[in-house]
Amino acid sequence: MYYKEFQGLKLSALGLGAMRLPVIEGDDSRIDEDRAGEMVAYAMEQGINYYDTAWGYHAGNSELVIGKALKKYPRESFCLATKFPGYDLSNMPKVEEIFEKQLEKCQVEYFDFYLFHNVCEMNIDAYLDKQYGIYEYLMKQKENGRIRHLGFSAHGSCEVMKRFLDAYGKDMEFCQIQLNYVDWDFQDAKAKVELLREHKIPIWVMEPLRGGKLAKLPKAAGEKLNAICPDEKVPVWAFRFLQSLPEVTVVLSGMSDMGQLQENIKTFEEERPLTEQEMEALLGVASDMLNKTLPCTACHYCVSHCPQGLDIPSLIELYNEHSFTEGGFIAPMALMAVPKEKQPSACVGCRSCEAVCPQQIKVSEAMADFVEKLKG
Repeated sequence: MYYKEFQGLKLSALGLGAMRLPVIEGDDSRIDEDRAGEMVAYAMEQGINYYDTAWGYHAGNSELVIGKALKKYPRESFCLATKFPGYDLSNMPKVEEIFEKQLEKCQVEYFDFYLFHNVCEMNIDAYLDKQYGIYEYLMKQKENGRIRHLGFSAHGSCEVMKRFLDAYGKDMEFCQIQLNYVDWDFQDAKAKVELLREHKIPIWVMEPLRGGKLAKLPKAAGEKLNAICPDEKVPVWAFRFLQSLPEVTVVLSGMSDMGQLQENIKTFEEERPLTEQEMEALLGVASDMLNKTLPCTACHYCVSHCPQGLDIPSLIELYNEHSFTEGGFIAPMALMAVPKEKQPSACVGCRSCEAVCPQQIKVSEAMADFVEKLKG
């Protein structure tokens, strides 16, 4: 295991994410504690010293299981991270209650790393609303030593991240974003990396394999990469991509069995950034994987011709995300911040937008399909 420097700490470059721990009979709320404990024990033995959990993971049981598993080890031998659950707006007035309960669940007196969880379009206004006192309370806990390092995670757009950083950036020590070679362009992760670089904020990575989608590629993509490095396993490409970005400090992987853990630890035995040729090939593979998404260029000709005044480019961006991911929470979450009369269901199918679309996108069909996908 190799390590990265952070404010005098040596953090394992690979962190164990506790969102996808082994479960019993496919029930996400029933963590297999014995297997999870074995994984934590092996991770500790192999040098992983960063463990990431959250209030909502595994229906609230992740913090309990991780806390119990880590209780066997000296407190200074590991770093524990959890988050304030702002993804649920009903939690906003409960920061003190939740924080105290998290310490109890994790069986610790302090958190090494604590995050504003999932800063996005849906909750940015509430996070910035002083009536809830979230920022003030968390800063107080940092002053009291119960939070060693304060940061935030973000699934929102660059603009949302900018708003958050304008308000709290001077006190943010790290940021956790969804970052992988597909989202480098697809979710504009490249711009997010640049934004955080400007603010001198180191990056923690979530979804390095995009929920497992990058662990097994389409046949053509796999063959393209295999022609360059015949002995390289598919998931390793995703991790080496992240090893090529100097801004990245910790890569979190939500591993659900011992085999995944062992393979990932092997990958992080040494740092192996991609060569220029490998990087070009990998980004080419990403482009090929996205060739079925709608080719919207956000020219906005459609918007001026829409009788409903829909922000069609933004809706298409969310449609592409939802289609490529085959579901997921990002698009539905973003749409929570969109008024009902501006959502995909508001499309009347008049096709006025299609008449002026340079890319000849069948917008009305996409919006109808989006509505059906969201129902599913």
